[in-house]
Amino acid sequence: MHRENALHLRTFWQFQITGWGCFYLVDCLGSIPDLLSGHLTFRGEAVPMIFMFLGSCGLRPVCRWLRESSQSWTTLEFKAAAAAVATASLSACATGLALHGFHNVDWFGLIPIAMWASLVLFMWCNLYFSIKQWQQSNMEKERLLRAEAEVREAKLLALRYQLNPHFLFNSLNAVSTLVLDGNAPAATRMLAQIGDLLRSSLNSEVTAEVALSQEMVFTEGYLAVEQTRLGKRLKFDLVIPIETRDALVPSMLLQPLVENAVRYGVAPLVEGGWIAIESALHGDRLRIVIGNSGRRGEDEQKKNGNGIGLGNTAERLKTLYGANHRFSLQWPECGGCEVTVELPFRRSEGRREAVPCEL
Repeated sequence: MHRENALHLRTFWQFQITGWGCFYLVDCLGSIPDLLSGHLTFRGEAVPMIFMFLGSCGLRPVCRWLRESSQSWTTLEFKAAAAAVATASLSACATGLALHGFHNVDWFGLIPIAMWASLVLFMWCNLYFSIKQWQQSNMEKERLLRAEAEVREAKLLALRYQLNPHFLFNSLNAVSTLVLDGNAPAATRMLAQIGDLLRSSLNSEVTAEVALSQEMVFTEGYLAVEQTRLGKRLKFDLVIPIETRDALVPSMLLQPLVENAVRYGVAPLVEGGWIAIESALHGDRLRIVIGNSGRRGEDEQKKNGNGIGLGNTAERLKTLYGANHRFSLQWPECGGCEVTVELPFRRSEGRREAVPCEL
């Protein structure tokens, strides 16, 4: 608070000195004929300006009090005008005394000076009100933006944490299935892989966006877990060109989409299937396509479209990018299922290389 007040005070004096300095120069330029003819001196021009400057400094606490008193605009203007007239009268009297002395002052001649000073100081009061209103409006906007950013971050974290128990629940079910099938070595290997995956998730910094290369490391770890469960029934192909690896993507974007592809597109098929992940740049857009060879029925399409993975991903993309993204689920005529994500292309600050993918 003290720093904020100091900043406002410094800003006030910067505006005050600059504004009155420019006003004095403009007034001098308009009085050049009188200055050249000798009817007016620089001292006679500067003294009333100095007293009006001092008067405006005295008006500052008055204007601040008027603003904080929550009065109607009409009452505010009326009281500001009264304060400006009173201050201008004192400035005019001080000017006359400084220029001519007490015994030589033409008191009636000071009336035009007082009227002119009243108008200038009243305009100064309104300028002060306007600047303060503008500053308050900007501060409110900043507070609103900060609040919106905090709400968005909290929402993203909540969605992000929703995926961890969902992934863990499905993975432990898979381990249980392997144990029931009597495949203890595969179950043990899968538990170790799950432990490594969760450790990687917990040790990494929780951020809204990460580099695609970092996201691919986690996704490949998940695919390794699923391949332990499904064996040769699961094949995957990763095509991640080097120019896309430092692109920013939402944290845990791919894992729930790949999990859906495995769960609905590969695991139900006796013969198994494949999953393909491909990224590419199209101008200033990053496009990621996750495809699988599964067969989809109408009921399964509806169920898949309403799953936690897809719903969570759609919500996070909307929160992060608004309308500046595309997220679609399609079933090509040639078979299989494709999820397409298109995002604005932005590079991460520190480029991080992932485990080499098949190119």
